[in-house]
Amino acid sequence: MLDQTNVRILELLQNNSQISNQELADQVALSPSPCLRRVKQLQEEGYITRQVALLNPEKLGLNLTVIVMVGLNSHSQDIMDGFKVAIRQLPEVISCSVITGQSADYILKVMVADMHQYQHFCLRRLL
Repeated sequence: MLDQTNVRILELLQNNSQISNQELADQVALSPSPCLRRVKQLQEEGYITRQVALLNPEKLGLNLTVIVMVGLNSHSQDIMDGFKVAIRQLPEVISCSVITGQSADYILKVMVADMHQYQHFCLRRLL
């Protein structure tokens, strides 16, 4: 069970994973050593699985975000597993969610530079 200090540590790290241990400790009213021990314990217990960098899409020339609905012809496990494997190979796809109750099976969030690149992505990679 998480206590209030651990919850606050997680909130602060979620907002900025590059916060220094000293600053984190100050914000949760702990000294640095116990704070670091708590962070390591949260990692060991699986509350923190990894730390990532959030990139600026515009700086990378990714000016167009498109939501794509994908329907599969079959819902067999092999087809769905194959789709999951294939979609992971497309760096333009930044998220993939399963949906139900619609004509589509998945919603993809795709980021590309422009409509020309999106058209190329759809016609040559996704389809």
